[in-house]
Amino acid sequence: MSRILITNARLFTAVDETVIDDAGVLIDGDRIEWSGPTSSAPSVEGAEHIAVDGRFVMPGMTESHVHLSYSNAHPSQLDRQPVPTAMLDAVDNARTLLRFGFTSAISFGSAQGIDVPLRDAIDAGRVPGPRLLASERDIGSTGSNADSKVPGSEGRKRIADGPWAVRAAVREVAKAGADVVKIFLDGEELSAHARPGVLSYTDDEVAAACDEAHLRGLRVACHARSAAAVKQAVRHGVDFVGHANFLDDEAVDMLAAARDRLFVGPGIAWEIQLLERGHEIGLSRAQMEARGYQRELDETIGAVKRLREVGVRILIGGDYGLSITPHGTNAKDLEYFVELFGMSPADALLCATRDGGRAMDRTGMLGTLEAGTTADLVVVDGDPTRDITVLQREEQIVGVMKNGRLVTDLLRSPDRR
Repeated sequence: MSRILITNARLFTAVDETVIDDAGVLIDGDRIEWSGPTSSAPSVEGAEHIAVDGRFVMPGMTESHVHLSYSNAHPSQLDRQPVPTAMLDAVDNARTLLRFGFTSAISFGSAQGIDVPLRDAIDAGRVPGPRLLASERDIGSTGSNADSKVPGSEGRKRIADGPWAVRAAVREVAKAGADVVKIFLDGEELSAHARPGVLSYTDDEVAAACDEAHLRGLRVACHARSAAAVKQAVRHGVDFVGHANFLDDEAVDMLAAARDRLFVGPGIAWEIQLLERGHEIGLSRAQMEARGYQRELDETIGAVKRLREVGVRILIGGDYGLSITPHGTNAKDLEYFVELFGMSPADALLCATRDGGRAMDRTGMLGTLEAGTTADLVVVDGDPTRDITVLQREEQIVGVMKNGRLVTDLLRSPDRR
């Protein structure tokens, strides 16, 4: 791979909130060799030179709660899609995610368990997509929110009851080649039989899941809406806590104490879109409010602000892949982080880049544009630190690089030489 020098950029390295005017990035193979102000640029000979004419250059983003195998369908239809069609959709969804500047993704559930071959195809260069921490079918108990299998469907979930059955289910996920195992710790307001606050598993079962997963090198993601479920997750070593809507003081304190080893993704798009577009899946806004989603949204806003105050790392990712949260709208999360959680645009970008990269790769090689890190970057025709919504517009994502390779028609409009 050749050396590439990007110049005349407004550079956001994601080390902190700073934006450097008149800056550049030097890429050697799949690594950043140098980044900083043009005045400190090293002497470079023989590198391909790309002048971006003052455009914004930032690290690639990490989508931390993605369902690439979900087909933008009604939630009740996800189990019924034939596996070959689901795989074709997943390939399209991976391409879309990468096109919008997400160079990494953490799977929070895979319909029919197809994320593993999708990951392998991406890694082999057969299809374009973000590097992927692949999950397999989720694990839940009988009667839990995961227990939604319909007649004639293979189902999205593995149902396991008791510590040894849970261990066996985790072993099956590991055998399938997954990187992540997702477990359901409580319910969902839409569920008729499993609501938030009703724990799906005992402590012994959660401990068995986490122990078995970590023994086999897997990381654990969980669905946990209530304080009780979040405390179970922290107590037994879950790595990625999804939702964390209803928190009490003890839950906040426990998350704060574990902030160096875990990450929280509020999944805020799910609640917002259920309220705004729930009629598309058969429930009006009034019905969604009656089921508790406005209260859940309000609680989530308060919970995230409390977690930010105690230094817990918050990730973007909002259950994208359903009809009301379609693939390609993932950057909407950044707007929610600014408008609802009170973050500055630069803070929101740090959640998507630096913190998401650390969640994806614990060695610190992703999410920043520092010397020695992986060369994932995005070139934006606009400034997301001034208008965070520019990242939602495909035409303004003018270039994406992953592992030092240009994976889109980089810089269609700027002069390239």
